[in-house]
Amino acid sequence: MNFWFAVLRQAGRNLRQTWPSQIMTLLTVGLSVLLFALFFLIYQNMLNVGDKLGDDLRLIVYLQEEPGPEMQEQLRRKITNFDEVEQIKFISKEDAYKRFSEQLGDDRDVLDDLPTDFLPASIEVTPKKNLRSLAQVQLFSEYLNKLPGTIKVQYGQEWVERFFYFTKLVSLVVVLSGSLLILTSIFKVAHTIRLTIINRQAELELLKLVGATNNYIRTPFLMEGLLQGLLGALAGIAALYLIYTWIKLKFSGPGLLHLFDFTFFNGPTIFTIIVISITLCAVGSYTSIQKFLRK
Repeated sequence: MNFWFAVLRQAGRNLRQTWPSQIMTLLTVGLSVLLFALFFLIYQNMLNVGDKLGDDLRLIVYLQEEPGPEMQEQLRRKITNFDEVEQIKFISKEDAYKRFSEQLGDDRDVLDDLPTDFLPASIEVTPKKNLRSLAQVQLFSEYLNKLPGTIKVQYGQEWVERFFYFTKLVSLVVVLSGSLLILTSIFKVAHTIRLTIINRQAELELLKLVGATNNYIRTPFLMEGLLQGLLGALAGIAALYLIYTWIKLKFSGPGLLHLFDFTFFNGPTIFTIIVISITLCAVGSYTSIQKFLRK
């Protein structure tokens, strides 16, 4: 009990003596956590959007002629030879006309002078979820384009490619912001602890001479690092939640956020970010005090 009382007293003394540096460190760690968590939140929601869009991903194979039963079976076998699919659906010219008419709604009268077979027959291919990367979808599209009687294959190529590339860009930003969090947390906390050690070097040297253990000297500085990591992570996540809430309120009407469920981190994710922040700051604190203890 006396040990921990003395440790807490020393940690409080360190914080009081170097409070300007401590505040700057807290702001730096909090900002780093905010940046990392912001891009990670965007990336996580982009993956959720991708999963929902992937459920509706279909490759439409437009055909020159409407295939008969035997030809349909041949095409089905050729498609499944590439990989397993969730569904293969043949759309006749008549079915395509009915769909198009329903989509036009009240404007369907524009079709009155057109024949019911002016739209091409097609095949709707729904790939399995394990066939959802951009490279695989493109490869599958190229394969379907070589089927007999195929005019062209469509799956919203431009939009899908842009979405995949944007997700890849966001993942790169997450890695970079995570690296920034690691560097700033370790080096900023290490620098602050180093300043504290310099200010109290004579006192710490005296403690070593009178027989104070390394744990007694090290623990207050480790507690500083833990506290910086905890408060910095809480400040960063709290700031992100305020930004998230503001965005939800600002764009709560019709729009992208209305179409997709933009969600905040769940409890385990928040806990993990806090633990990572605490660990990194503790590492920065530990490296500084170890240099002093090795002298």
